[in-house]
Parts: sequence; C-alpha cells; structure tokens
Amino acid sequence: MTSIKERVGIIGAGRMGQPMVKHMLAHGFDVTAVDISKDNLAKVAAMGAKTAGHPSELGASCSFVILGVGYDEEVNEVSLGSSGLLETLRPGSIIAVSSTVAPDTVKALDAAARVRGSDVLDAPICRGRWFADEGKLLALFGGRDEVVARGRAVYSAFASDIAHLGEVGHGQVAKAMNNMLLWVTSIGLIEAGQVAASTGIDLPKLRDALMLSSGKSQALEDWDQTSFTWALKDMQIVAKMADHAGLSMPVAGAVKELVKEARRLKASGKAPGWTRRS
Repeated sequence: MTSIKERVGIIGAGRMGQPMVKHMLAHGFDVTAVDISKDNLAKVAAMGAKTAGHPSELGASCSFVILGVGYDEEVNEVSLGSSGLLETLRPGSIIAVSSTVAPDTVKALDAAARVRGSDVLDAPICRGRWFADEGKLLALFGGRDEVVARGRAVYSAFASDIAHLGEVGHGQVAKAMNNMLLWVTSIGLIEAGQVAASTGIDLPKLRDALMLSSGKSQALEDWDQTSFTWALKDMQIVAKMADHAGLSMPVAGAVKELVKEARRLKASGKAPGWTRRS
C-alpha cells in the first residue's frame, strides 16, 4: 500500500458522492469534485473540497479519480468524450469506476487507459446511502494487485469492507449478481406482502417474525431504503450478461419486467407496508 496520499478526484457528487467526499477529507485526502449540479458542488465545497468544471480538469491535478455517474454512457462520456479524463490524465494514474455498469464497459475503459499508461480499478459499491453516511460501504474490487493496493488506501476512508474479486470486470460481475439477488428478493417481498396483507395480518409483526426465521433477508431488513430507482438498469445489465453467455434466465427475465411496476408501487406508497410509518 502506498504511503503517499493520492490526489483524489470524484465525478458525481450526489447523494452517495457527498458522504464519500466528507470521509475522504476527514482522512486527509485532497479532493476535487466535478458534478453537473451547482448545488452539489456547493455542498462539497462547503465541506472543504475543491471543485472543477469538467472531467479533463481532474486529469492534470489528480492521481486517482473516482467515477460515480449513473450509466455506462456517462462513464464513457466523462472518460473518453470531449473534455474527458483521458485527454489529460497523467501516466500512472487510476480511474476507479464506482458506477454500476456492464463488465464489458470497464474492460474497454481499462484497455483505453492502459494505452495511455494508466489503469482502471473496477470498484462498484454496495449498501446504499445510509451506509455511505456512516463510512461503512462495501467496495467490490476488480483489478491488478498493485492497483487494488492503491485503491484500498482511498476506499478505506468510506468503505468498512473491501473485497478483491479478481480482474477488471469481476467487480461489476459481483455487483450485478448482488443486485440481481436483491431485486429477486424484493419482488418476492412485494408479492408475499400482498398475499399476507389480504389476510388482515399485521405486516410489521410478520416482518419481525420473519427476521427470526428462514424468511430473513437484507432486503426485508432494509425495506425502507428500497426505492427500485436503479432496478431496471441493474436487471438490464444482468440480461446483457446472460445474452452474451447464451444462457436462459427466466426468473431474471421476469424480474426485469416486474421491477417496473414495483418502482411505481414503492414511489406511490402502495407497496406492502412491511415497516411501521413513523
């Protein structure tokens, strides 16, 4: 592990990025943020972070840049597009992809970065915004050992657990499988909640009982946090992986469709009330 503090850039200073910035600053890192929202930039600036207008500005000043944008297309745009990171990124630097994207996306970005003497750390994160606030995220790493070692020094500021799964792409494979299991379980919780509620049972009491039995799940425990906002994107990634491998995945295919309605139900407050309203 390097003893020299990385100069960290972060692209995407929203709900997850802001606590990450806070924890990195608290651990003594010099942090510069880029975000399309001026409000988000103002919030991290108030914490003590520097701000920049374009990704390319980070390339000249940062040795380690975290991507926290939402979609594959955005990862490619901020890295490979005009005013992108690779225009200015110095050799020996690292792009850490904490966005949830397809494994092929990070592999292609790593190939482009290696041509310019830099590396990609495949580094999606799990556990959600409440864990981000506490600095207790899980990071799923894919990359070369020396790149992972540098990544640990940075991610330990906001991740209480780090798992090195293998090469670039394997971090995203792990995240896709984690999210697939999350949404399979969450759809099951909607259906189980609907049929249970039809009997007149108190769902929060049922939840308490299930959390003591084989029906226990992280999805049930964290039901209040579940919004299904990214569920369709997650399942599209899984579907793409299955198509690439030539695998039939009828359960995953059904869940990909069911999360569309689940998002509407959760957003409207019509999903089963597994927890009591405060």
